[in-house]
Amino acid sequence: MSKDKYFHKSHCKYLLKCHLIFATKYRKKLLITFGNQIKQSFQTIAQAYDFIINEIEVDKDHIHVLITFHPTQTLVEIVTKLKSISTKTLWAQNEVELKKTFWGKKRTFWSPSYFACTTGDASTEVIQQYIRSQG
Repeated sequence: MSKDKYFHKSHCKYLLKCHLIFATKYRKKLLITFGNQIKQSFQTIAQAYDFIINEIEVDKDHIHVLITFHPTQTLVEIVTKLKSISTKTLWAQNEVELKKTFWGKKRTFWSPSYFACTTGDASTEVIQQYIRSQG
C-alpha cells in the first residue's frame, strides 16, 4: 500500500482512513511505561497485515491511531490484530512487570471496547494534529 492520496486496486479507487482509540484495561496508566513498545508493536503489525499507520501517539492510559486500509479489510480485523498481537508481544517481553498489575491467569492489556471514527480527507490534518498533541 502506498502513501499516495488515493489508492487503486482491481476496479477500485479508494481512500479509507479511520481514527482509533484504545484504552488500557481498568484505565491503568501503563502507557507511561510501555507506550514506545506498543507503538513499535503496532507498526510491526501494520506492516505484516498491509495497512498504514499515518499517526500514532500514546497518553497515560490510551492510544490514538490514524490508519489507512484496503476495502478488503474490515475494521474489526484490524482492531483485533492490533490489540491481540500487541498484548501477546508485550506480555512476552514484560511478564514480571505486568503480573504486578494484572493478577489473574488471563493475560490482558487493553479494555475490550474501542472508539473508531472514519475520516474524510478534509479532516485528516485536524485529526493528525490532535493525535500529535496527545501525551
